[in-house]
Amino acid sequence: MIPVGGEAKRLRPLTAESSKAVIRIFNRPLVEFALIELARQGIRNFVFGAKGYVNYRSLFDYFREGEGFSAQNKIWPRVHIKYQPRIEDVGSADSVRILMDYYNVRDQFLVVQGDNLFELDLRDMLAFQERTKAFMVVGLTPVEDVESYGVAETDESGRLRRFVEKPSRETAPSRMANSGIYLISPEIKNVFEEPEVRAMIAQNRRLDFGLDLIPYLAERGMVYGYYMKGSWLDVGTPRAYLSAVTRVLGDPSRRAAYLGEPLPQLGNVWIQGGSADSVRRKEVLVQKALARRIRLDGHVLIGRHCQIEDGTIIRDSCVDNFCILGREVTIERSAIMDRVVIGDGAIIQDSIVGRHVRVGSSLERPTWVTGLSVVGDDVDIGNGATLAAAKVNPHRAVVEGADVQGQFIE
Repeated sequence: MIPVGGEAKRLRPLTAESSKAVIRIFNRPLVEFALIELARQGIRNFVFGAKGYVNYRSLFDYFREGEGFSAQNKIWPRVHIKYQPRIEDVGSADSVRILMDYYNVRDQFLVVQGDNLFELDLRDMLAFQERTKAFMVVGLTPVEDVESYGVAETDESGRLRRFVEKPSRETAPSRMANSGIYLISPEIKNVFEEPEVRAMIAQNRRLDFGLDLIPYLAERGMVYGYYMKGSWLDVGTPRAYLSAVTRVLGDPSRRAAYLGEPLPQLGNVWIQGGSADSVRRKEVLVQKALARRIRLDGHVLIGRHCQIEDGTIIRDSCVDNFCILGREVTIERSAIMDRVVIGDGAIIQDSIVGRHVRVGSSLERPTWVTGLSVVGDDVDIGNGATLAAAKVNPHRAVVEGADVQGQFIE
């Protein structure tokens, strides 16, 4: 089960019209990496707890019932994907309550989130649950920024002693955070019917895992913490998104899982595509890079069917499918989503450019997008504009020569 609720305001404007779960990263929808990770370990039935029109539309229009996802990733028997009916929930745990009832879930099940990247040894987690006879197992992962997560303290057996949602650094019981990955007994259905839980929903209009259900179960000694061995990366803010891009591209173990092997001719460079035409375009880019007509420095991911003109530099960045980059463009530590056109001389640093964006620019009047700027989908940026720590909602226009500093163009 994958609860996908809320409006993901921290990732706006990328989520103004799309679910956070399908925001593209490494040239795929974010949640697709979770499905691949679990499907390769044998899971074949997924249910999206999609709340609201945008979340449902985004997920259903891409994944449907799972046939295309299964074929694309060579998964057989195929994956089956279902969705939460239009029954409003009041939190992630309440979404699971609804899904269990609607789909008559009678087996042990896994809950994961749609807004992070993770590696999970599911067999090992199941073995831990079997050893401890835990009613609920919470995947725990070390973090530095404890203020942003639910933080757990366990005893020697792994049983949760305390669970504190978003504590201060000084009061945090540990540095082990709730990953949002839960292995749960089907008997939780009975817990949802308990008077205390019913009262919680009625009084707070909320039943959230971190804020409500885990503390409630932990007080009764029913929750164990499982220390995850694989990587876990939050992608909930623009800064976290770019940090995840940099960390995966720079870490051999992580990038192998997400990207496969790089091109042997170019070192730490990935250019995607397997069709005849995409292979031809890939070869053009390889030859340009070898001749130093373009520079692909550090760790670079380039999608299918991209066109890159001479003098362009891409450093420690991702460029998605069907992009056209002009002459002497510089892209550093950034993510460029699909079908973007970038004019000559543009400079993009530490920023995210959404889908179907046009960055007008010329060598005489270059455009700058820097300082953790985030450009929403289908934006048109005029020649010579400067965006620094700026955000631009979808379908807006930034006029030629505009100087947008720390503003949100809504």
